[in-house]
Amino acid sequence: MKEFTLEEVAMYNGTDNEKVYVVYAGQVYDVSESEFWESGEHMGLHEAGTDLTESLDLEAPHEVDALDNFPIVGKIKE
Repeated sequence: MKEFTLEEVAMYNGTDNEKVYVVYAGQVYDVSESEFWESGEHMGLHEAGTDLTESLDLEAPHEVDALDNFPIVGKIKE
């Protein structure tokens, strides 16, 4: 499995036709196919290419299992 730094994940922010990646609990998810992540932003609240662990745990109106619909493309380097 590919290992990413947070800086590398930040490059996948949906701009310039880049893929859209987000991090949750150390796993990197490709959410490019989600209509909710068009333009690299989710509902005006979250930016692509970032670690969403804390914000999803604290304030998301949906369960984290919503990410189960998207492929894991890597993990964060320890």
